[in-house]
Amino acid sequence: MSFAAWTATTAQVVGDIRAATTLQASGLVFRCTVAGTTGSTQPAWPTDIGSTITDGGVTWQAISSVYEELAVLAPNAIIELFELTLDAALHGSSDTYYFHAGVNAAVSGNIVWNGNTYVRLPIKAEGFEYSNGGTLPRPTLTVANLGGEISALLLTVNAFTTGNDLGGAVVRRIRTLRKFLDGEPGADVNAKFPDEVWYIDRKASENRDAIQWELASKFDLAGVLMPKRQIIANICQWQYRSAECSYTGTNYWNAKDEPVATAGADRCGKRLSSCKLRFGATAELPFGSFPGAGLTQ
Repeated sequence: MSFAAWTATTAQVVGDIRAATTLQASGLVFRCTVAGTTGSTQPAWPTDIGSTITDGGVTWQAISSVYEELAVLAPNAIIELFELTLDAALHGSSDTYYFHAGVNAAVSGNIVWNGNTYVRLPIKAEGFEYSNGGTLPRPTLTVANLGGEISALLLTVNAFTTGNDLGGAVVRRIRTLRKFLDGEPGADVNAKFPDEVWYIDRKASENRDAIQWELASKFDLAGVLMPKRQIIANICQWQYRSAECSYTGTNYWNAKDEPVATAGADRCGKRLSSCKLRFGATAELPFGSFPGAGLTQ
């Protein structure tokens, strides 16, 4: 089935199903559970199955756009699509490449979905399954390199950042049913499984025949700390005399909290005592609502 898009100030009855006017990465659509008239602006749609949102006089509940299709006696073929997006800061380009393995539903050529053409390419994608073992999956993506196209792409990327090998590039895995592809009678870009977003962590192997990358989730990238700003006791992390710090006075001290005569010798010691010299012992310090708020002498 194709889902109609949400519209403003429109009467809805219980059971009506509407899709957001923008494509949802969650793959969800929304069923009316309390009848009424929609609001003048589109609500902030929930991203979890079963969650509800009030929209004017209507209450919507988030439901999967494809699970009912999978429950039929002879479900349609599942189509797996991939998008590879480069990062300009890492790779010198922000291009996106679209491809599919061409093994589902006897597809022998390119696939068009949501207006994008996914090129048929020999791919082996595996390891996406989640388990209850407590560790996140690290899928692998193996792409044929018989024509040398992938090696040529790596040469271009590595000329920009030596040894990068597409590290940090975003791989988006999209799964839908064949009946929802562009050109099919039931074409609907809203009908899909939730998108999976992965990052290329490292190149596992490369030869004349194929190149393999190991993927990781955003929370499983080597060397990346969460949160990015680490809080250290008794140390202020803001840049002195910036919008974060906000000190603009004409009294100056050095890093040892000793008075100095010129702005050129002015240095902040990054301690609570340094801050009190500038803002006063009883004044509200600039980091009161920032990560340094817990500083103590």
